[in-house]
Amino acid sequence: MKTVYEVQQLLKQFGTIIYTGDRSVDLELMEEELRELHQMEMIDSITYQKGRLLLRTERAKIKE
Repeated sequence: MKTVYEVQQLLKQFGTIIYTGDRSVDLELMEEELRELHQMEMIDSITYQKGRLLLRTERAKIKE
């Protein structure tokens, strides 16, 4: 995964679409959904770690 769009597409495969209109909140909710998918063992650890790192990096960019 290299973009937030790819994370959105991954979540979409599991029936999750997140759009609140606030980019920061969207990223936070996506991270929570990734965490839940990983806990339920629906995605592997590598996918979870890549997605989480990407989302946290994007959130840091927004805060700047």
